Amino acid sequence: MYWRVGFAWLRSCAVDLGQNQSSSSGLPGSDERLLFGCIVACPLQDCGGIMSALGSDSWWRKTLYLTGGALLAAAAYLLHELLAIRKEEELDSKDAIILHQFSRPKSGAPSLSPFCLKMETYLRMVDLPYQNYFDGKLSPQGKMPWIEYNQEQVFGSEFIIDFLEERLGVSLNRSLTPQEKAVSRAVTKMVEEHFYWTVAYCQWVDNLEETQKMLSVSGPLSDLLRWILSHLTGGIVKREMYGHGIGRFSKEEVYALMEKDMRTLATLLGDKKYLMGSKLSTVDAAVFSHLAPAMWTLPGSRPEQLIKGELINLAMYCERIRRRFWPEWFVDLEDFRYTDTTESVNSASKLPDLGLYSRTDTFHDDTHSHTSQTPRDPPSPDSDPTGHSLYDSDMDTECSDTDQLKC
Repeated sequence: MYWRVGFAWLRSCAVDLGQNQSSSSGLPGSDERLLFGCIVACPLQDCGGIMSALGSDSWWRKTLYLTGGALLAAAAYLLHELLAIRKEEELDSKDAIILHQFSRPKSGAPSLSPFCLKMETYLRMVDLPYQNYFDGKLSPQGKMPWIEYNQEQVFGSEFIIDFLEERLGVSLNRSLTPQEKAVSRAVTKMVEEHFYWTVAYCQWVDNLEETQKMLSVSGPLSDLLRWILSHLTGGIVKREMYGHGIGRFSKEEVYALMEKDMRTLATLLGDKKYLMGSKLSTVDAAVFSHLAPAMWTLPGSRPEQLIKGELINLAMYCERIRRRFWPEWFVDLEDFRYTDTTESVNSASKLPDLGLYSRTDTFHDDTHSHTSQTPRDPPSPDSDPTGHSLYDSDMDTECSDTDQLKC
């Protein structure tokens, strides 16, 4: 489909905008619609001597200034809408962890970014209070998430964890042997440097329309901006995947690599409670966050079929961590198994922003001195009086894993 519209400005220039739905971005398998336009500055018919009054050598300058100014204004407006900062009170990072990350999506999940979900889940696992800041500001490397603590800025989830362990003395890997730490790091790198790209392909290339519906964009041009943002992200993912190397394979080959990684994780997990045994470790934050899209944000996809079907131990693992560290993240039990019929993502419950969070505020643990910042919901029917899920039959009933982290 091809359309074109033109209009004149002071009868001295014409602006021509068009859309070609069948044009391609040049990437393999791309079927993206592209917007394009051109400014045609040419003298039109001089009626009433207007053109002669402007002068033969000045009309095009004025045309350039006027059209350029209009385009700059339009670009500034679009940029403001794309990067709209949620108005929040400025926070002082003195003795407080401020977590900068992407806004909550409409899917009910905390984040569409595995690394943002990893970082927030880790903070809950080590029981460190933090404040979310959805300001849309990327790190100097152009990535999310990043933190501020006592006026210091730390970028990259791995460096953030190292910083918190050194500065605040917390660690999920303290009980691991050197061999277990090596395995933990190897699994983390497999998930973050290989499996991540296959999930990103499924999310931002193969299921772009479904992902687009989950983006949280507000304003008068929200639909247009959501379309632009999703397609920009999809294009970036394609280019980065091609540079990585995995994007040079076919769709079937990418999914084959994804399945191998998922089967490897399922084999490593086996019937254990967590990846490294009965206690949490840092690798669990990484694996959980990268498996979360397959569980909750990619309905009908190949990874969902795997995790809710043949690799059900991974689904139980994800659900165990979600129930323990994300009590406000509502999930319908019907979503625990794969089905060909899925409801609209807009019907999912919106995840509330709890602000300053401490896991011990949710689970009644008297051994900590943190005070609750939010009202506590009454225990659900499937929870015992301590707030622990009855579905977790192997949940520790004596002392929480994180009670020993700060010793």
